[in-house]
Amino acid sequence: MVDQLVRATAADGGIRVVGAITTRLTEEARQRHALSYVATAALGRTMTAGLLLASNMKRPESRVNIRIKGSGPLAGILVDAGLDGTVRGYVDQPAVELPLKPNGKLDVGEAVGSDGYLYVVRDVGYGYPYSSTVELVSGEIGEDIAHYLVTSEQTPSAVMLGVFVEGVGATAAGGLLIQILPKAARDEALIELLESRVAALAGFTPLLQAGKSLPQIFEQLLGDMGLQVFPETQMLRFHCGCSFDRMLGALKLLGQQELQSMIEQDDGAEATCHFCGEVYRASSNELEQLLQELQTEASS
Repeated sequence: MVDQLVRATAADGGIRVVGAITTRLTEEARQRHALSYVATAALGRTMTAGLLLASNMKRPESRVNIRIKGSGPLAGILVDAGLDGTVRGYVDQPAVELPLKPNGKLDVGEAVGSDGYLYVVRDVGYGYPYSSTVELVSGEIGEDIAHYLVTSEQTPSAVMLGVFVEGVGATAAGGLLIQILPKAARDEALIELLESRVAALAGFTPLLQAGKSLPQIFEQLLGDMGLQVFPETQMLRFHCGCSFDRMLGALKLLGQQELQSMIEQDDGAEATCHFCGEVYRASSNELEQLLQELQTEASS
């Protein structure tokens, strides 16, 4: 099943639901960063969360940045996701592995750590980005994102995130965001019913492994609540905007002295993009050209 995002509403517009399948982009991230099992799960969940949060923004260029700094051995996670369906991200310590939990699941909470902070920056495409910081609740990502939505955006939300990793890689990944909007926020019976149904689900990835599509998952949860699934399906992908030219531009900012040192001592330069793992190499001739451009600019 291709990576995709689907939106829907229920309860006469009082409930907003967004679902995402992110299996392929999670597997691409695993390969690019040589991630361990638990690091794959942590990054996959966070990338899915970023796409779910970005889906409710308005301008095409809108983006969401999620930074998680926990007390666990993964140290930190950084994700950048856009309304356009693109996402990228990395883990500070990608090789960390931990024993499975007693129930056989990956221990993402222990790897991230429950002591720390979740930072969310929303760039709406103009003006100053909106930023918010909340303490981590569990390190399991989903609970932490839900806590952020309730605390910082005052929107009661349920967030389900899952990544299934086996020997061949990530074979199921995705998530679900359900939000109670103001017009339904006082309907306690509706909220209790919704909470019970979400709690009854065994998880998100088992639904994908059972072959269920996103509209079928929505139907299972909200089919008797006036569910309306939007016809548009948005494709999702791992994408990084880094390039060789951008790398040269960054090297140029280092100045003449540093460029001269690279030419004489290293016979060139090498840079690796943290977000996607792409390696760029500049020869000494290319550095010489940058140096000449700086010298010309300084004399003009």
